[in-house]
Amino acid sequence: MKKKVLIVHAHPESTSLTRQLVDASVQTLLAQGHEVLQSDLYAMRWKAAFDGDDFPSRTDLQRLSFVAESGHAYATGRQTADVASEQQKVLSADAVIFQFPLWWYGMPAIMKGWVDRVWAYGLAYGYKDGGNTYRYGDGAFKGKRAVLAVAAGGPASDYSARGINGPIEELLFPITHGTLYFPGFDVLPTYAVYGTGRMTEQEVAQALRAWRLRLEGLFEDAPIPFRPQNGGDYPDRHVLASHVAPSQTGLLAHIADTEMEREPAEMGA
Repeated sequence: MKKKVLIVHAHPESTSLTRQLVDASVQTLLAQGHEVLQSDLYAMRWKAAFDGDDFPSRTDLQRLSFVAESGHAYATGRQTADVASEQQKVLSADAVIFQFPLWWYGMPAIMKGWVDRVWAYGLAYGYKDGGNTYRYGDGAFKGKRAVLAVAAGGPASDYSARGINGPIEELLFPITHGTLYFPGFDVLPTYAVYGTGRMTEQEVAQALRAWRLRLEGLFEDAPIPFRPQNGGDYPDRHVLASHVAPSQTGLLAHIADTEMEREPAEMGA
């Protein structure tokens, strides 16, 4: 079935591995019969700073409240044209792919600025004016898929389970769980390429092949099993119930280990 996919990417160099991966995305998705939209943030000269200029019609000229002004601008159709256009791309897409180099363990500033400005109150948070009701598995983007495709300069060993940088999924947890799962996306495991500064042509070709294979499962592969806020694991919508992953704390407690958690139920059946 034909789907619409938005690729949001950020790299200023057209010959970079990131841009090669973007080209592979476009070619592969078009070959599968999908419609492809792009947001090339450097080519667009995207305004990264989230500031008062984002609100042409302020409700309070004395003090800038980003939540209040964002909500007002979104609800009344008074956002800047660039923000409104990007929101429509996201809302029309069945999946969103974010492709970027890992700079200081996160997105380039221009992509973070895209999120800051596009993820408006009333859309990505405060959905339906429900406060914290629609988040982490619910929200405006529920039913859509998202995936990160990241190019990291360091070797894979640095990002291994005991590597000095930490595992890639833990480093990117604020993006996958926060930026994407919070407003409702089903988030697929990250595709990462390591040691990108010293790759041979053969290694680049291998990375591109592997990414094309990953794209074949864009709409079928299982997402990261983040725990939904409204699925019963968070009785007060804030803290995990005492019986849920009782031996775990920190980030991993919010990812369900379906095999381990299914076993007690099966044993008691």
